[in-house]
Amino acid sequence: MTPDSLPSQSGDAVIPVSALNRAISTMLERSFPLVWVSGEVSNFTRAASGHWYFSIKDANAQMRCVMFRGRAQYAEFTPREGDKIEVRALVTMYEPRGELQLNVEAVRRTGQGRLYEAFLRLKAQLESEGLFAAERKRALPVHPRGIGIVTSLQAAALRDVLTTLARRAPHVPIVVYPAPVQGAGVGAKLAAMVEAANARREVDVLIVCRGGGSIEDLWAFNEEVLARAIAASELPVVSGVGHETDFTIADFAADVRAPTPTAAAELVSPQRVLLLRELDHRHAALARGFGRMMERRAQQLDWLARRLVSPAERLARQRAHLRQLASRLGAAGARPVRDARAHFALVHFRWQRRRPDVAAEREHLLRLAQRIGGAHERRAEREKARVSELAARLQVLSPQRTLERGYAALIDAQTGRAVRAPNALKPKRPLTVHLAQGSADVLLADVQPRLSDEF
Repeated sequence: MTPDSLPSQSGDAVIPVSALNRAISTMLERSFPLVWVSGEVSNFTRAASGHWYFSIKDANAQMRCVMFRGRAQYAEFTPREGDKIEVRALVTMYEPRGELQLNVEAVRRTGQGRLYEAFLRLKAQLESEGLFAAERKRALPVHPRGIGIVTSLQAAALRDVLTTLARRAPHVPIVVYPAPVQGAGVGAKLAAMVEAANARREVDVLIVCRGGGSIEDLWAFNEEVLARAIAASELPVVSGVGHETDFTIADFAADVRAPTPTAAAELVSPQRVLLLRELDHRHAALARGFGRMMERRAQQLDWLARRLVSPAERLARQRAHLRQLASRLGAAGARPVRDARAHFALVHFRWQRRRPDVAAEREHLLRLAQRIGGAHERRAEREKARVSELAARLQVLSPQRTLERGYAALIDAQTGRAVRAPNALKPKRPLTVHLAQGSADVLLADVQPRLSDEF
């Protein structure tokens, strides 16, 4: 249940205590961001699970705190009763008891905040000057002829580095440049040792290291003088200060940052076992290559020996080769003639097959001419008979024959049209009469039309 889901008006609605506590816890986590809280430690308890339970208080109030194991294991120190500390925490509620508490994510001694702010200011200043730029970082030598260590002679980190170097690269000489690693003015002394190592040129790479500690313990490696000395060093510098979670200005100025002093020793030293193994591999590869070269040379020698023959044998081979060439030349000269004759025979055969038969074609042409002549005569006879038939029909239908049977044709002289009806005849009107043996112009004196058309 969230605060938004709680009843918004007074009434008889009832909610469980657990839901109310959960809503309050959610509201607190949303309302209060992570905050640094200072106070005095009291009632500190480390549970078997690794969680820390304690309270911080001042003169007027106190607050219960819990720091779970996942956070507590990275703390730089274990608080004790009465310690002045600062905690970075989130305000929450322990719902089963309904108790307000701080869920602590980080803890530091009072005053470390000011040191951290100074650390951030110096880091920003040097970074703006380009001391931390990646392009100025130099690669570490693969096979250093000497390794230098800048640290305290009493530091446990020196023993770890020497042990690691003795195990990995016992053949590489080591030079220690002693300097204190904690206290007032230590940064300048460390910077002087870095400069001395560069001036003496005894080594090819330099390790600046010390063990872990609080921010006050490591503050010498956050001083500007040491950072500038590391940045100006002509020797590649590996920084191995504190634990993996510790970061100092020297780490950013160095060419390579190692999480621990032991890791710094591993970075600068080639592992002797691996070098010997690589040497064995190179030796075996060289031996195999030499053996293969000798085999190729022997094979080449055998091939040359087979090619080496006496002059008499060489002449005999050349004569045999010459006879073979002469035979091939003769065959090559005769082949075109054979090919031409075969081609001519093929063409002649094709021509014989396609040659026309003149006599047969002439006889066929005569037959066609006779058939054409007969067809022409038959067609002429048919046309002549048809013309005779049409002439006879024309004679039967001729107007002259009609006139010869006693008929006459009357033509109106004025209009030139044939007179077909009695009412078309008018007195005093000139007419032309066509008869079988000629025609005559007549003028009607009187016209008496008849109603009947019988003769």
